[in-house]
Amino acid sequence: MEQNVCKLILEDGACFVGKGFGAEKDAVVELVFNTSMVGYQEIMSDPSYTDQAVVMTYPLIGNYGINDDDYETKTPTMSGFVVRDYNDEPSNFRSKNSLQDIMKKYGIVGISDVDTRKLARHIREYGSCKALITRNDIGTEEAVKLLKDYNPPKDAVSRVTVKESYTAGDKANSSYHVVAIDCGMKANIVRMMVDKGCYVTVVPFDTTAEEILSYKPDGVFVSNGPGDPTDVTATISTIKNLIGKCPIFGICLGHQIISLAYGAKTYKLKFGHRGGNHPVKNLLTDKIEITSQNHSYAVDSHSVNGTGLEITHMNLLDNTVEGVRAKADFVSSVQYHPESAPGPQDSAYLFDGFIDMMKAWKEDK
Repeated sequence: MEQNVCKLILEDGACFVGKGFGAEKDAVVELVFNTSMVGYQEIMSDPSYTDQAVVMTYPLIGNYGINDDDYETKTPTMSGFVVRDYNDEPSNFRSKNSLQDIMKKYGIVGISDVDTRKLARHIREYGSCKALITRNDIGTEEAVKLLKDYNPPKDAVSRVTVKESYTAGDKANSSYHVVAIDCGMKANIVRMMVDKGCYVTVVPFDTTAEEILSYKPDGVFVSNGPGDPTDVTATISTIKNLIGKCPIFGICLGHQIISLAYGAKTYKLKFGHRGGNHPVKNLLTDKIEITSQNHSYAVDSHSVNGTGLEITHMNLLDNTVEGVRAKADFVSSVQYHPESAPGPQDSAYLFDGFIDMMKAWKEDK
């Protein structure tokens, strides 16, 4: 192929030809799409996108560059970006690097100049799929065979979790101590809890319940992260052993893990929810929130019956479960991202709810 020509080949044989940018290598990815108009830096650095290439439906990407403050993790693990127009000359007073330079640094491949509207429609019709991004002259038939034979790894959470625990916040002047189980946690979650007056101890995903309780936490948080929640058996076991022993709050993958710990089931959505404009109804207040979402899996609403959980939030686009709670156990979780980054801030109140839950637990005990 000509220099810089890049191909995106889907496992069903669909082929899109464009221009390569970012890391100069081949990548086998799970192809998904995101409808956010801004926030490509936060998306690129969100550990939940591990092993995935994101089709950005907003056409212009790269125009405001990359800054030093908006990373959601120090080492991005996303596989690729697929965009309509890539701008390599950013204009923003906060910009320190171009998107392409950071993608090269972390081995993230990119392809631009493709019809992302057609591609997003394709994913909506046929579902998220495996795909190959390549600058090599490989035929579609050969690529499809490669993709059909490829088995995606199931160790995504173990690759993105912290290796050793660390703390954030001012211990002496904090009202609550939260132990956060890191399954691929976004940095803004920790920032928001610290801003709410919490001292946070972040621990690896496979930390046991006994170890967590040894910290004497006022509450436990279960984070977002990549992959199939049923693969994260260590964290599911930990939550099972923590129920009733301290307040627990979960987000995204954490919501799915909590639901599995109670005996509910999860399933993979056809093309997932990714973007900053998803309407969710809070069934406890009848209020509607516009939410930021990024997930491939959901909790089966029928499986919640008889588990001790009640459904608290529902997605108004497809009626999927967006939140659950076990009030008597001081446990709650939501499927979406109240910390945003990027996205609307309608749901930030949920962190206040977690603090209220810890306060009530203290008073109750």
